[in-house]
Amino acid sequence: MTAIRQPNLSRNQRYGILLIVYAIVLVGATSLAYGFRFDFVVPIEHQRTVQQVWIWVWPIKLIALALTGQFSSLLSFFSIPDLKRLSVGLGAVTVGLLIVWSFIDGVYEMSRAAILLDGIVAILGISMTRLAFRLIRQGTSSTGGANLKRIGIVGAGAAGAALAREFQIEGGMQPVAFYDDVTRKHGTQVHGVPVVGSVEVLQNGEEPPVDEIVIAMPSAPGERVREITNLIQNLKIRCHTVPALSQLAQGQVVTALRPVDINDVLGREAVDLNTNELVGFFMGKTVLVTGAGGSIGSELCRQLANLNLNRLILIDRSEAHLFEIHAEVARKAKSVPLLLDVLDKDVFKELLQEYQPEVIFHAAAFKHVALLEDQPAMAVRNNVWATHLLASLAGENGVEFFVHISTDKAVDPSSVMGASKRLAERLIEGHAFASEGVHFISVRFGNVLGSSGSVVPISRNKLKKAVLSQSAGKRFHVFL
Repeated sequence: MTAIRQPNLSRNQRYGILLIVYAIVLVGATSLAYGFRFDFVVPIEHQRTVQQVWIWVWPIKLIALALTGQFSSLLSFFSIPDLKRLSVGLGAVTVGLLIVWSFIDGVYEMSRAAILLDGIVAILGISMTRLAFRLIRQGTSSTGGANLKRIGIVGAGAAGAALAREFQIEGGMQPVAFYDDVTRKHGTQVHGVPVVGSVEVLQNGEEPPVDEIVIAMPSAPGERVREITNLIQNLKIRCHTVPALSQLAQGQVVTALRPVDINDVLGREAVDLNTNELVGFFMGKTVLVTGAGGSIGSELCRQLANLNLNRLILIDRSEAHLFEIHAEVARKAKSVPLLLDVLDKDVFKELLQEYQPEVIFHAAAFKHVALLEDQPAMAVRNNVWATHLLASLAGENGVEFFVHISTDKAVDPSSVMGASKRLAERLIEGHAFASEGVHFISVRFGNVLGSSGSVVPISRNKLKKAVLSQSAGKRFHVFL
């Protein structure tokens, strides 16, 4: 079955159609109002009143509809805000008629009951007309039912309801079932879609079959999301999710579906950095970040770019990574990207003298454990000697704070990488005791989720390759 295509109307055409439709509804509402008032046997004198007085009331009501935005609204969209504006516009005219009826003799012959009934019927008539346009659009916007994807929505809350409504309007996807952990919602309906139980009922195979599952629980704990994605993975069903609450607050729409991400299933809540408390410290300062293109350094730059700095100096020896982070933060802060090896003492000294940074974040380091096991000299050179060199230059050039980014592998190190970072920490302690003007700080970072060379991207790529090679032609996702 081919969908009926709706005509594309210009603004003037839409105005003309609405003018005709609204006029017919208003005239019909007055006729019905008098019919209800007089049992459809309207006295002659009241018929004359309709011809003499109401012929002027109808244009006033059309003007009220125009003032409340009923002509500028799209034909196929009608919602609660539209109903409120419609009621205000026509209600004001009805109240005005009753007031005029009390003071003008020529209007006194009008029936007060007919005036009230006319207002009520007019509001109902235009509302039903607008709703009919919307229903026609919903009925003709989708293709035949055989081509619709059957969607199950996990979460019968506000996000799930908005998602179901959008699917019903836009077509292409048909919500067939809601799944929710709240028992009192079971057996109810949301926009005509049944809430069949918790998502575990999918294992029974008795509920409506679905082609895809959408997780619409933006505030759900990561542990519960992980349980759901594991279940859906075992059932070989495609899965998506809606943005988290933080993304919704930034203006992302509920229906912006995306694959389930590792952050959704962490099992612990993300900690948001309260940057408001840091603005006072960093405002107006020049801050330098080494290893600015790396996993930790780039995130530091993103956070610092929001703190009203005087200047952000980005240091990295990877051209591609430096370009990417500079392009990202340049919109928020005055930044200077510099291709530089931190072991180049003379160039770095000139750099400190030129820009005079008050704060240095030293994030540049070699971190790949297996590689450094085979090349311990490079670990010492880049992680130990470079740290000592930069700390010495910081003490000589008026830097106020030197923050060394270390790792949790420096705790009882069992690898060359961890041992090199532990030694760098001890060097920073030595500089702290020897220096009077610089505050030296070492901060240990644990595993950075999704960072270059970490377990998440490596495992994800391996699983993707395995799925593609072993399940050609099958459509399902593997989620971590």
